[in-house]
Amino acid sequence: MSTVNRSGTGINDHSKTLNILDIIKYLLHHWKWFVLSVLIFGSYYYYQYSKSTFVYRQTETVMIKTPANTPTSARVNRSNALYNMVNVASEILQLRSKELMRNAVSRVGADVSYSIQEGLRTVELYKDAPFRIQIKGIHEEVYYSLTAIPQDKETVLLTNFSKGDDATEIKAKLGDTISTPVGKMILTVNPYYSEDWYGKEIYVQKFPREQMAAYFGSRLKISQMESDASLLEISIEDSSPKRAADIITTLITVYNEFAVDTKNQIAENTADFIHQRLAIIESELGSVEGDIERLQTRNQGVDIGTAGQMYLSDSRQYQAERSAIETDLKLAEMMRDYLVEGSQNNELIPNNTGLVDANIETQISSYNNTLLRRNRLTEGGTSENPIVQDLEGTLASMRSNIQRAVDNAIAGLEIKMANVRQEEAKARGQVMQIPQKQRTMLSIERQQKVKEELYVFLLNKREENALNQAMTEDNMTIIDPASGSASPIAPSRFRKLALGVVIGLMLPTVILLLKLMLDTGIRDRRDIENATSVPFLGEIPFMKNRKGKEGDVLVSKSGRDPLTEAFRILRTNINFMAKSGVPPQVIVFTSFSVGVGKTFSVLNLASTLSYLDKKVAVLDLDLRKGTLTGRVGLTQAKGSSHFLSDQNVSIDDIVHTSKLAPNTDVIPIGVMAPNPVELLLSKRLDDLLRELKERYDYVVVDGVPMGIVADASIVDRIADLTLFVVRVGKMDRRQLPELERVYKEGKLSNLAVVLNGLKLGGNGYGGGYGYGGYGYGYGYGYEASKPRLKILDRFK
Repeated sequence: MSTVNRSGTGINDHSKTLNILDIIKYLLHHWKWFVLSVLIFGSYYYYQYSKSTFVYRQTETVMIKTPANTPTSARVNRSNALYNMVNVASEILQLRSKELMRNAVSRVGADVSYSIQEGLRTVELYKDAPFRIQIKGIHEEVYYSLTAIPQDKETVLLTNFSKGDDATEIKAKLGDTISTPVGKMILTVNPYYSEDWYGKEIYVQKFPREQMAAYFGSRLKISQMESDASLLEISIEDSSPKRAADIITTLITVYNEFAVDTKNQIAENTADFIHQRLAIIESELGSVEGDIERLQTRNQGVDIGTAGQMYLSDSRQYQAERSAIETDLKLAEMMRDYLVEGSQNNELIPNNTGLVDANIETQISSYNNTLLRRNRLTEGGTSENPIVQDLEGTLASMRSNIQRAVDNAIAGLEIKMANVRQEEAKARGQVMQIPQKQRTMLSIERQQKVKEELYVFLLNKREENALNQAMTEDNMTIIDPASGSASPIAPSRFRKLALGVVIGLMLPTVILLLKLMLDTGIRDRRDIENATSVPFLGEIPFMKNRKGKEGDVLVSKSGRDPLTEAFRILRTNINFMAKSGVPPQVIVFTSFSVGVGKTFSVLNLASTLSYLDKKVAVLDLDLRKGTLTGRVGLTQAKGSSHFLSDQNVSIDDIVHTSKLAPNTDVIPIGVMAPNPVELLLSKRLDDLLRELKERYDYVVVDGVPMGIVADASIVDRIADLTLFVVRVGKMDRRQLPELERVYKEGKLSNLAVVLNGLKLGGNGYGGGYGYGGYGYGYGYGYEASKPRLKILDRFK
């Protein structure tokens, strides 16, 4: 048993954390709620299991064809990137497309459900139904339902139509067209039709195709078996294993058909495109070749490079000719300048210099001969000689002719120079045009080459596309056909029941723990010991039956019930609260509020004390309320208020023999006093207690709650021991620091705590009373083990 430490800080050093064992005990105490919750939720989930439709899983393994897993001979038509590149993720997304699922649902007929009721569970028949229903002209997104009951080998009763009157009944013959509220339909017999189906209700539903496509799409799972493999595992879950298998197989078939159609469409579009491009390129190629022909014609059939060399040679020739003419012209101009100078008229003209042409040279030679002849005649005679004069005339004439001939020669050379320069410029211009012509020719030839290559490329592609179109194959191959276990994967009876049990256990646990956490009331002695250092004297169990032999007295002298044992322990612990070795004689009960069992504790403690053959006086000092007085039936008798207010009233007038227990007297309050504080402050109260202490071994006082009125602090002067009563669940734990402050400040004499209202068996949390704490271990007939007393630390 834990003890209270009154030294040091005064607050118990117990762990303030929740002990897991205490929580378990607390929860086990409410085991009935757990049993009830488990039964409710277990039953509910078993009911859910019983009505849930069985779900089966079918799985199929397929391989996506890629260049890596396709034989070389089969890849003749796989020469381009369109066929060589296969993205597994893209293929998976295509398989998940709604359009594929719509087509698969339509082909399988999965939008029509045939089901029967077996117990609470609905069972899907699918193709095992004894007949099939076909409605003419109904839209795929229309919903209808009906009930079909086979009557005999030719007749089926149709009723419960979703449209029209629910009471409509139609007897339909198998194979005939029947008009019904939902439309004209034909019932086709299946091989499974037999007498076993007679009288059984078959529920037929036609769901909108879009709804069923969404349903199967949500249950479709596709996974790549290996990260680098082209193998896919396709599974689907459904209430019918046959329908699930058909959906997967049909989905693959529709996928392959779509893939083939897509490839054929691509091939046709490609062929049209290639044909159009070939026509355009043929036209462009002819235009380019015509440009080449025209360019060569302009060059007179000569190659651009050869023509360039010819033009360059002509340019150089004209340049040399121009240089020669320029030289001749310079020489002729020098001759003319010589002839023009007058001082040189009697001198010979240079000849054979190459400055002028041969004709002029001849004239110059003739002139020089004549001049020499004249000079010889002049030397031998005079200038008056007629021959000389005749020669001089001839010389002048000849010189004039020579000068005129030189001028003519110069004029001819200048004309020749101009012609040569013109031809040279023309040749040079043609040479300058050669790069442009070459560039033009190169551009045209390049265009011709590109067009030719593109033309040849498209011819090849046309042949390849024709091969692709002729050898189109499926994109996906089935490796393992759809298969699965014959046992359903859901619902699981074990999982359903386990879920019900778990919820049944968790819900009370959560509620009880929330209640525990949100409950701020004091639950047990541990709450008090952890928050205060006030001595703890005992725990009073809660008693449902409060009808005692006298008032609220429920203890007995020889009883072994928990309540009697509790007050015995309290009586024993009171003796350890002695002051200076003197046990307390005047015991005052108080509390923070009313209704905590203070009066009940006073009456039962007084009775317990009297069982030791002690004389006990029970004093009611609650002058404002007088609860104890009412309990013992002395409301009309004289009491403490009479004694305190009247000097003529003696103690013998207010003491009344009680039937509570032997050797026990009661002093009631008498009348309700209008001035209780003044009465309690009077010296008569001290005289009263002095006299009672002389007459009785114990005086048990029923005081007033402290903090409400001032009476408790006033009465404290007479107390040897103040027992502060705390009621389980009544007092808030947040008030305990106030109790600690009262104890620390000594506002109440020799203060100790009594915990009242602890339930028998306890809640399993904290220190119980033979139910978690003291360990009384009561069994049948209240056979008690030896109780353990709580000894205060200060007496160790």
